Amino acid sequence: MTVNIPLSLLDTLHAIAIDAGKAILEVYNSNFQVDAKADRSPVTEADRRAEDLITRRIKADIGEAFPIIGEEAFSEGRAPVIGDTPFWLVDPLDGTKEFVSRNGEFTVNIALIEFGRPVLGVVHAPAINQIFMGSRHGASASIGGARPQPIRCRTAPTNGLTALVSRSHSSPETDEFLKDFTIKEEISSGSSLKFCMVARGLADIYPRLGRTMEWDTAAGHAVLKAAGGSVKTLEDRELSYGKPGFENPHFVAWGLQDK
Repeated sequence: MTVNIPLSLLDTLHAIAIDAGKAILEVYNSNFQVDAKADRSPVTEADRRAEDLITRRIKADIGEAFPIIGEEAFSEGRAPVIGDTPFWLVDPLDGTKEFVSRNGEFTVNIALIEFGRPVLGVVHAPAINQIFMGSRHGASASIGGARPQPIRCRTAPTNGLTALVSRSHSSPETDEFLKDFTIKEEISSGSSLKFCMVARGLADIYPRLGRTMEWDTAAGHAVLKAAGGSVKTLEDRELSYGKPGFENPHFVAWGLQDK
């Protein structure tokens, strides 16, 4: 089925993301505890509070027609069967390591998947007051509380690309991959903000040659796609969603390529 995405749905998701961000900041500004999940990744009360809020609000404010896959629920063995229907992917706090280190580069990610592709996404960085939206209506960014403005990827500069690399998950494989390109500058950043920086035209390429899950990428993918960019596997196929186990292969996020 094809999902109708009215502007009112974008407004509702925007409000949900903002409220989740407020719940996160309450914990961020406290003396919070860091726990470890079964895979040894960090988790805090902020992750749990935000996912609970987002899940409840989607059901109450949007409806229960589509299943919700949330990172924390999935890690606890609570994941609905998605079948062939559209579904939500929720990462309530992407960049928990950035949250713990208090550098502000963490995000709330909410995405809607249809036919294996992200058709709607919101990325909210509450600590730095940024929010990004992507849908069939286009891509927009609100920076520092300003009114949302349209954003668009830039065409790759001929004198060298600006590459984004993960602040907490850099790898020798990524360094080796980038050797095949003329890289003018490398920027380290956390969470799904890297997709949004490419969508804003601040960078051109973001390779991720390491383990990620679908909820890590779906919302940022939606924003970047709506801004004219793409997210491709190393086999040059668009990154898809709803895969068994919800684990991603290696991928590269691109701005506009001069081909």
